[in-house]
Amino acid sequence: MAKPRVRRCDRNSELPASVVDINKLRNYCLDPTHSKGKHKARVFAAALDLTIDNAEELRDILLSAVQVYDAKPTQQDEYGQYYVIDFIITRGEKRALVRSSWIVRIDEDFPRLTSCYVL
Repeated sequence: MAKPRVRRCDRNSELPASVVDINKLRNYCLDPTHSKGKHKARVFAAALDLTIDNAEELRDILLSAVQVYDAKPTQQDEYGQYYVIDFIITRGEKRALVRSSWIVRIDEDFPRLTSCYVL
């Protein structure tokens, strides 16, 4: 299978190095048995053939996207500033718009993935 491509839009100058917890991808976003994540997992599999076995690949895509795309601030609360990044993943013959959600916590200066799903 061809290496997935992340289509480049705008450079993200607001966010430095980022963190994507592989367990959030394996045990939530791509887990077809998770009580809340199973719907995301089903759509990732249908739209992009991404399954729990592809967690590292999705992590690499997300880490690339946070450096390439503009992060749009959403809300801010006592935990930190939240952002979303929407971008297209092309994987083989499949293509989908993905939303990734991030937080820069009050006591940190880097974004952490909070969620991601196919739009």
